[in-house]
Amino acid sequence: MTLFFGADYYPEQWPQSRWETDAKLMKEAGFNVVRLAEFAWSRLEPSDGCFDFSWLDQAVDLLTEQGLKVVLGTPSASVPPWLFHAHPDMAIVDEDGTTRTYGSRRDASPAHPAYCHYAVRIARHMAGHYAQHPHVIGWQVDNEFGDRCYSEASRRAFQVWLKNKYGTLENLNATWGSVFWSHLYTSWEHIPVPRKTTHAKHNPGLHYDYYCFQSELYTEFQQAQLEALREQVGFEHLITHNLMGFSYGNLDYFKLAAPLDFVSWDNYPSAFWREAVTANPAHIALGHSAMWGLKQQNFWVMEQQSGASGWHVMSPSPQPGQISLWAYQAIAHGADGIVFFRWRSYPKGAEQNWHGILDHHGQPGRRYHEVKKMGEQLGRLGPGIAGSLPEHQVAILHSYESRFSFQIQPDSPQFSYEAHVAAYYSALHRKNIPTALVSAPSDLTSYKLVLAPALRLVSEETVQHLGAYVRQGGVLVVTPRSGSRTMTNAIVETPLPGLLAELCGVTVEEYDALPSSMTRRLKFVGSESVVNSSLWSDVLAPTTAQILAVYDEGYVAGKPAITCNSVGQGRVIYIGAMGDGSFVQTIVDYVLSTVQVKPALKIPETPSVEVTERWQGEQQLIFVLNHGAESVTLPLEGSYLDLVSEEHLENHLTLDPYGVRILTQPPVAGLETRK
Repeated sequence: MTLFFGADYYPEQWPQSRWETDAKLMKEAGFNVVRLAEFAWSRLEPSDGCFDFSWLDQAVDLLTEQGLKVVLGTPSASVPPWLFHAHPDMAIVDEDGTTRTYGSRRDASPAHPAYCHYAVRIARHMAGHYAQHPHVIGWQVDNEFGDRCYSEASRRAFQVWLKNKYGTLENLNATWGSVFWSHLYTSWEHIPVPRKTTHAKHNPGLHYDYYCFQSELYTEFQQAQLEALREQVGFEHLITHNLMGFSYGNLDYFKLAAPLDFVSWDNYPSAFWREAVTANPAHIALGHSAMWGLKQQNFWVMEQQSGASGWHVMSPSPQPGQISLWAYQAIAHGADGIVFFRWRSYPKGAEQNWHGILDHHGQPGRRYHEVKKMGEQLGRLGPGIAGSLPEHQVAILHSYESRFSFQIQPDSPQFSYEAHVAAYYSALHRKNIPTALVSAPSDLTSYKLVLAPALRLVSEETVQHLGAYVRQGGVLVVTPRSGSRTMTNAIVETPLPGLLAELCGVTVEEYDALPSSMTRRLKFVGSESVVNSSLWSDVLAPTTAQILAVYDEGYVAGKPAITCNSVGQGRVIYIGAMGDGSFVQTIVDYVLSTVQVKPALKIPETPSVEVTERWQGEQQLIFVLNHGAESVTLPLEGSYLDLVSEEHLENHLTLDPYGVRILTQPPVAGLETRK
């Protein structure tokens, strides 16, 4: 197998006389793959039905002469001017009713029939043209699906979707409780899309269904292009789509990923839109873990940050070593492909501030030489790493259904589903515990510990699945708001946590959304240990569960806050409170002390150092990454070979600023090492 290493390239933006120079520089950097054409629709089809692949043919030939493989993108993310002019009603309409004007990307609604027709047509023609090209190995469908649309085309498609789901208006009205505020529908045509309305939001049933509908709309749009590609290339080429990690929550990525050959995603650790979490190693790792968990298989990073990013403003530029550190971190978490965005910074257009490996002048500089050094390393290490698999001891249940529901009604003004999940992931990451984000129906048998943070929407099937996991010896952790809604986003009419109550061995006596100024202290039973909770408070009434912690102040003093229920050979721990990072870390530390979970490498806990692992058969590959700007020296138990530096290490381990080590015992077959 091969580790793919390359860049996103836009030959249509540069004179043809430059292409050969770029191809040679890519080869010198150790690249073996390039992504092309995902924003080239107006060059590939300059007018309706007139296709021109000649320029792309020449670019592909020049690149493949240098030994590069090619992934082509279908260009539907940015429609050509002639198409938008012919069908201006394909424009996306925002929630506030604003119709987007042409001039950016993702301008068109996937509900619009003409847009879908032309997108599938260009995909089919491209695939037919390149089906037999020996160096084209795969396809990326579109680019970064997203943006909910509230257009007239979406409204009509939504009404059809609802009719297919509910069958009758009587069933729909009963499910939504439409009698409230006199919203009983007597015609499918009367049902609106949930644009902004008065002080209150739309019916939560309607609103939730619309979010599900929009997610399925993109899945169907992708499927139509995927089928057009398959008609031409069969299964000789791999097909993917570049997703946007854990941080993007408008689409159900589990469903979007299901028909793809592999998942890829776009990783911008210090992107301009997330300054608050700039280069946070746990945040980056969370993205990788979420993308790996979509299919529980290795993935690609189709856009890996290689410079300062930005449209109107720029993010900080990666420091020396960070570009390769972030790429190695992706590999450590299961990436078998690293494709840097972008090859060269473009001096014109909306992304002229978005920097690539080369600056606008096109001359190799610091970033190029850093990437080239990594290319040299992967030329030696790649065969021994490719195809190796991450091993996760812990899983977090990631529910897009619950996520959609919380987007509509977060219950507390301070609550964020994303932040809640991220807090538990970060607490595990701080302990260097490899953790996957998986869907509730996934096979959980390999995980020693499973966390269900705010699993709000729960089905009977999910309860049975979790019950089977626990009875066979698994440990399940459940947090507040879990089981509080039906799968149609109605509040359950039984004591919380609803369908999970029997499995948890507890019911919620009452709950409280705490104001931002209030905390509630918890005390663990049989211990002097206390911790402050905030944000949310469940007062618990155990049925079969044992009490682990009680509230220690206020009118709830002495009331149960955390319980543990034995079920078969396993346990269910119900955490009845929320809190800040310190609170979550205390909870995670306690839970870890009760299960047989350990990091891949025994070293002192160090904030800047991340440890994770991949396995090549019986061979362990331990990735040790320093996300800090200072060197770090750590004690080391045992003797290891560092595959990056080819050094034998004993007693201690030193990491340079943004440095990477890949440790193994003994050497990996197929990896050359210095005698």
